[in-house]
Amino acid sequence: MAVLALDTSAAVAVALVDDDGARLAARTSTERRRHAESLAPLIAEVLAEAGLERTDLTAVVGGTGPAPFTGLRVGLVTARTLALSLGIDVLGVPSIDALAVQTVADLGLRPGDEVLAATDARRKEVYWARYRVVAHEGPHGVPVLETLHGPEVQKAAEVAAAQLDVPAEAGARLAVVGEGAALYPEDLPPADDAPLVPDATVLARVALARRAAGADLPTEPLYLRRPDVQEPAGAKRVQSAAGGAA
Repeated sequence: MAVLALDTSAAVAVALVDDDGARLAARTSTERRRHAESLAPLIAEVLAEAGLERTDLTAVVGGTGPAPFTGLRVGLVTARTLALSLGIDVLGVPSIDALAVQTVADLGLRPGDEVLAATDARRKEVYWARYRVVAHEGPHGVPVLETLHGPEVQKAAEVAAAQLDVPAEAGARLAVVGEGAALYPEDLPPADDAPLVPDATVLARVALARRAAGADLPTEPLYLRRPDVQEPAGAKRVQSAAGGAA
């Protein structure tokens, strides 16, 4: 009856759609450091608004990033745990793909146009990927995009130096979108009215379209670099004053 989508790659976004992709309810929270505390109440709210129970769900979709370790992990663990408890499918979709798909509708892009999606990777870097629009509307009403480069993580200036070239197709445009562009507009000038963060409703629709096409939808997170907090290496032996190992 319904598909639940969760994304914690940036803000916390939750959406409930029917099996055809029509939105039933959606909620977002701008809290970036309390993903775990925000997620459960938002799930309860969308289910209540739609008049559904968890047992009415037929699949759970999780945004796989790329994103920093902690926030992304919360959403994916929740998606996997909920799906396992209900005995339903869990589907993974890169959050940055959903952001690019969303751009096509928001900005009225046409086949041949390209999207450079950039999200906040912290450390003055961005996660980025570049896409070409293949069809304005495909299965389930979802635009079809071809990934040209990425996803990768780099300094915004490095991305700009390599990726701000005009699309090869005559008359095509390049739309730069996402929080990464908003954070570093001097390097990555964002398109007017460009979406900043993934929409969980779009994430769900992309998952449904890809599942219908027989695509593999793994839920492995896209970290692209090691987490900031790591376990220390094995303890070192300390030399005593007498020269022996302590």
